[in-house]
Amino acid sequence: MRTIPPFTRGHSIRKLVVACVIGLSSAVALAESIVVASTTSTEQSGLFRHILPVFSKATGIEVRVVALGTGQALDVGRRGDADVVLVHDVAAEERFVEEGFGVERFAVMYNDFVLVGPAADPAGARGKDIVEGLRKVAAANAVFVSRGDRSGTHAAELRHWEHTGSDDKGRGYRECGCGMGPALNMAASSGAYVLADRGTWLSFRNRADLEILVEGDTRLFNQYGVMVVHPERHPHVKREAAQAFVDWLVSEDGQGAIASYRIDGEPLFFPNAGQ
Repeated sequence: MRTIPPFTRGHSIRKLVVACVIGLSSAVALAESIVVASTTSTEQSGLFRHILPVFSKATGIEVRVVALGTGQALDVGRRGDADVVLVHDVAAEERFVEEGFGVERFAVMYNDFVLVGPAADPAGARGKDIVEGLRKVAAANAVFVSRGDRSGTHAAELRHWEHTGSDDKGRGYRECGCGMGPALNMAASSGAYVLADRGTWLSFRNRADLEILVEGDTRLFNQYGVMVVHPERHPHVKREAAQAFVDWLVSEDGQGAIASYRIDGEPLFFPNAGQ
């Protein structure tokens, strides 16, 4: 059953033909490789394992992924240690471009965040309002595992806590400084609450008695964007190959590859290039 909230979806796709990508110079197409700094959610959900072989087969360009929290991935781009950044914190992505570290930002896909917790829900957080759910977690002093890693998920979580109108997150609040998979493992082993992206949750198998308790709040919308690291900042950036990757992601073939990635018949990400 489709569980993604009915967010407004524009499906107009940037009309870029993959044949144009394939038609790059031989210097790009032959045994070229790029580094993509991205999030733990795109890596741990299995998305890259699904789409990168398709891209490499079409272009001859190999991709090495460095999976970190969004803040750290953007820092990698700022240092020039990646050719492309693919993350999920729109405000931070726009700053990255405004500061001259990225050439241009393109929307790629979205999914949503969900509040996961023990099936018994001792805090009574279950519902469709993420802010009210967090208030109840805090009031109950329930254990809550925070990524605490400057990731896009961590940034979203902090925004929702801020909207509760209180600095009190309860005595059970714990920061792990870890990726989404380890945070879910900690929640599963301790019967804790945790904010997760739906893609990683769907691919997560060590659920114990955890289940989704809060979903469907439009504030849980989770947009991903991609940017080529600016070669004027870092001349060694492989701009042609990096742009080929971005162009493929937002092309019909790339968007189709993203849409085709499913677990148990359920899509993990929804392509929305051009939005």
